[in-house]
Amino acid sequence: MQLIGWRKLLEIIKRADAILEVVDARDPLSTRSQRLESMVKREGKQLLVVINKADLVPLWVSRGWAHYFRSQGYKTVFVSTTHHYGTRKLRRAIREAVPLRPAVLAVVGYPKVGKSSLINVLKGKHSAQTSPYPGTPGYTKKAQLYKIGEDLYLIDTPGIIPVEGGELEGVIRGRPIESIDEPVNIALKLIERIMKHVPTAFNKAYGITSKEPMQILEELARRRGWFYKKSGEPLIEEAARAIIRDFHNGKIPYYVPPPQNYP
Repeated sequence: MQLIGWRKLLEIIKRADAILEVVDARDPLSTRSQRLESMVKREGKQLLVVINKADLVPLWVSRGWAHYFRSQGYKTVFVSTTHHYGTRKLRRAIREAVPLRPAVLAVVGYPKVGKSSLINVLKGKHSAQTSPYPGTPGYTKKAQLYKIGEDLYLIDTPGIIPVEGGELEGVIRGRPIESIDEPVNIALKLIERIMKHVPTAFNKAYGITSKEPMQILEELARRRGWFYKKSGEPLIEEAARAIIRDFHNGKIPYYVPPPQNYP
């Protein structure tokens, strides 16, 4: 995972005509970057908030968060890149955001919000690769521009920005799961956050009825047959990694409801 520094991100913003900020429909506020939004505003560029993973939450949740961001002055659409839901509305919103052509789009956001999937949806089967886009940071040394419409281009390298906010978000999104130093502590915090909003989440995901985070880890380890060889105790570190992984994959039901005044 290669994060972009803020200086490099500013270069992308300057080169693009519109920025697509991708956030997670399950928790949009924790996965938005107000620093990014301020940078885009200062540069006078168009910002389009794309609420991704809408298939993982009830429809009223996606609609509520879209209303919320619009009330803050941001053009907003919600989509599911997994099921190609909302992609027509997204393309229409892009046309409205950048009426003057030719135009270049950049897709940015935190790790694991679905930027690469969004890029693939926009590129589609008939996108045409054009000249290299030297100096753009990301997974490749030379990002490419793809023509995704009439005089409309997309930087193919997803901008993965540093995670703001608390320790939990920074760890589960900013590090590969296998490299997390203390997965149990992180998983316990994640379980508490999930159960705060969806108390039945682990019953639905695993059939575990316990409400105690440590007991949830132990029970999951037992059900999966994960035990320490010497002591025979449940291997809770492996269960912790599984829960973090299943959270990202959407197996564990979870969403933060939008503010009540944005139904």
